[in-house]
Amino acid sequence: MIAPAFAEIGADTIEAVRAFNRFYTNRIGVLDRAYLDTPYTLTEARVIYELAAQGTTSASRLTEELSLDPAYLSRMLKGFSDAGLVEAWRDPADGRGRILSLTLRGRAVAAELAQRSRESIGTLLAPLGDGAQRDLTAAMRTIETALSGRIVSPPTTIRPHRIGDMGEVVASQAKAYAEAYGWNADYEALVAEICATFLRQFDPAREHCWIAEIDGRLVGSVFLVRKDDRTAKLRLLHVENAARGQGLGTRLVDACIRFAREAGYERLELWTNDILVAARRIYEAAGFRLENEEPHHSFGKDLVGQTWALDLRVERPPHASAG
Repeated sequence: MIAPAFAEIGADTIEAVRAFNRFYTNRIGVLDRAYLDTPYTLTEARVIYELAAQGTTSASRLTEELSLDPAYLSRMLKGFSDAGLVEAWRDPADGRGRILSLTLRGRAVAAELAQRSRESIGTLLAPLGDGAQRDLTAAMRTIETALSGRIVSPPTTIRPHRIGDMGEVVASQAKAYAEAYGWNADYEALVAEICATFLRQFDPAREHCWIAEIDGRLVGSVFLVRKDDRTAKLRLLHVENAARGQGLGTRLVDACIRFAREAGYERLELWTNDILVAARRIYEAAGFRLENEEPHHSFGKDLVGQTWALDLRVERPPHASAG
């Protein structure tokens, strides 16, 4: 017997959804046994992602969140453990339960899967213009909102800089610091000088700029520039108020650190002011250490400047990244 709710849905609507499901699953390769040309299936890759994103979790929680068969998940986790990807220890709150987390090798696998996923999606979207990409992601949010019953906020994307970005960086930072701290036009001039120097002297092998956007609107940025062969400088980290509380500042700083290491730098420096408390917390969490501070009068205010530095030769566990 057909359920009443099912009977009220038109056959054309149902077939349209089925057709889209077939098209999309084939287009993104989820039916491939070797997901993203790795030894893992899609389900295994999703479990690895959840372990990386959550830091620590339990088999029962994974079973519930991913709607997996417990026996199937148990076999999968045993395989991960045998391969050195997962470690487990007794749950102090439940003597029968086990707490799970990725090993260092497991985190490396998670990072590789995330990167391959990003590259695959980037290849899929590359033929589309900016407007078509925004339309596509807006349509995806509409689907997710309709089926989940909750409003889905647009995602934050991070990309390299392109022509026209520097003017927005200067304007957004000048306005933000004037409103929050009363800084005058001297700060706007400083940001403009840093951006102009970056563009004139840009070395793509050793320097980078990251632009964060929501629906095509700039909401954050950070720069990595060369100081000398051994040392890079992190400059102009900023996140708009509307995008705070999502870990965006941490993502931008992590991107700087990864790039600096890959570019061969041994040290990463930054200069900030002690009143920028939220940014300082991000630097401290990333492993930066305060080296010196001194009072100065800039931007129309009496401030205390600080120099922070990170030894890039010392490895730290990476933050969980999105898939």
